[in-house]
Formats: sequence, C-alpha cells, structure tokens
Amino acid sequence: MRRWQFWIGVIISAIFLWLALGGLKLDEVWADMRSANYWWLVPSVAVYFLAVWVRTWRWDYMLRPLKQIPLKRLFPVVVIGYMGNNIYPFRAGEVLRSYVLRQRENVPMSASLATVIVERVFDGLVMLVFVFAALPLAPLPSSAIRATVIVASVAFFGAMVVFFGMAAAPTRMMGLAEWVSGRLLPKRVARPLLDFMARFLVGLESLRSFRNVLMIFFTSILIWLLETVKYWFIMHAFDFQVNFFALMLMNGIVNLATTLPSAPGYIGTFDGPGIAVLTLYSVEEAVATAYTLVLHAALWLPITLMGGYYMVREGLGWADFGRAVTAVEGEGA
Repeated sequence: MRRWQFWIGVIISAIFLWLALGGLKLDEVWADMRSANYWWLVPSVAVYFLAVWVRTWRWDYMLRPLKQIPLKRLFPVVVIGYMGNNIYPFRAGEVLRSYVLRQRENVPMSASLATVIVERVFDGLVMLVFVFAALPLAPLPSSAIRATVIVASVAFFGAMVVFFGMAAAPTRMMGLAEWVSGRLLPKRVARPLLDFMARFLVGLESLRSFRNVLMIFFTSILIWLLETVKYWFIMHAFDFQVNFFALMLMNGIVNLATTLPSAPGYIGTFDGPGIAVLTLYSVEEAVATAYTLVLHAALWLPITLMGGYYMVREGLGWADFGRAVTAVEGEGA
C-alpha cells in the first residue's frame, strides 16, 4: 500500500468524522450506548453471516466459468477477503481474496479480480435500487444526498455498460487492446498487459449468460435485504423507531459512501452519512450516533474475527497482504 494512498484515506475519514461528531455531547452518546439492549446483536450477527453465505453463493455463480468450487471451500476465502477490507484501506481485501483463491484453487488472480469488480458494480446498482425504492416511502429532503445518488448512478450504470460490452465481445475487445497497445506501448510492456487483459475477460464470462446475470442480481438484492434486516434488529436495541424503508435508504447511502477512499474499516465514511440520514428522520443526534457506531462495530468485528481465524487455519500471515499485491502486479506488469 503506497503511503500517499493511506494518508488520503485517513484525511477523508477524518473529515467525515469531524462532520459527524463535531459539536456532539459525547457523554450523551455514551449514555445511549450504555442503555442499549445488546441482546438484539445476537440475531443481527446471525442474519449477517447468512448474508455472507449468500455472497459466497453469488461468487460461485461468477466463478463457474473458471472453476467449480464447493461453497464450503469458497466461504473461508470470502470471509478472509472481507476481513482484509476491514483492516486495510482501499479495499485491499479484494486483492487478498483473489490471492487466497489462486493459492487454494489455482484460479488466475486477474480473472477472479474481474469477478470481484463486477460484484462491486452489482452491489452499487442494488444500493441505488434501494435508494430509489425507498425515497417515495421515506422521502429525504437533502440536496447533498440527491447529488450523491446522481453521481453514483452515472458511475455504476456506466461501469455496467462497459463490463457487459467487454463480456459480449471479448474477441473485439482483445483486438482493440492489441491495436492500441501496438501503437502506444513497447512490446515488453504490451505483452504482459495483453495477457492480463485476456485473463480479465475470462473472468467476465459469467455475464454472457442471462441466467447467471439474473442470479447475480437476485443474490445481490437478497444480500442487501439481509443486511438491512441487521440494521432493523440493532435499531430495536435503541430508543427510536424509523420504518424499514428508511433503513434501506440508510443502507444504500452509507454503502455508496464507503466506496470513497477511507481509513481501514470505513471509519468516517460509514458513520457520517449514517448519522446524517437518521437525523433527517428526526432521530435525536446522540441516539443516531450511538446506533450508527454500534451498528458499525457489529458489522466490523464478527467478520474480522472469523477472517482472522480462517487466516490462521490457512497458514496465512500479515505478510500475505503484500504478497497478494505483488502477485497481481506480477500478472499485469
């Protein structure tokens, strides 16, 4: 991880935290956290791991053109990847996930990274679906959020068009890449990049099947509905009520915000928008802050602990993060 990238993430997180916590009476936030009924965390964690299992099922559909891998073998790889996202900035866990998959199943990293990127695009599209579906039932008078939704819509729909185009015409894409690289790049650089491009296009093969695309979209909706159910369970631990559609909207907004660079664990980029959404629904700011911080911890801690367990079981160490980055650079350098 380059030092400048790390510090950009830290600065963005600090700005979001300052906007979220500036002027708050933290003793009131602490009082609301102490008075919460934490038994509601039990069903929330259970439903979250069900969502992680559905994530594994979705990735299985995307990897099938590359290799059929049993879900019980794929689940630890997914958990390790999400743990990596929680403790390293810039979603470094996605690279780690592809690295572990290559080590265990001999799947090229460039191909599996293509499936991971497509996953993120589908996630973004579902977040937008949540926002658009929830707004008529839980209107949110915020020009900043409307602007965020517009920018995200253009970005994610544009990315989806590009990926579907690449998947539909891989031969033409390779021909275009060869034509461009042959005129702009020396051969010693062009050849490895073209090899990387070829493997990347193989990773997009699942998008050529209409049935696979439907399943990927269906499982993406199911994943984020289950995560919203977790939001709903944890809400019952605190002294406030909003409707389920408001929590869908909150889920969509905070997860769109976490696509921004941030410090490890999405510090600030998760909390600031979450608190802002709830306060727009007239939830007291101290309560909204206590809820959002507990929700963030409940999303972060269980998957991180389980990922650490699987890392130890697989014989992996912290140095494997660096090896993962080196490996993917080696495939495309």
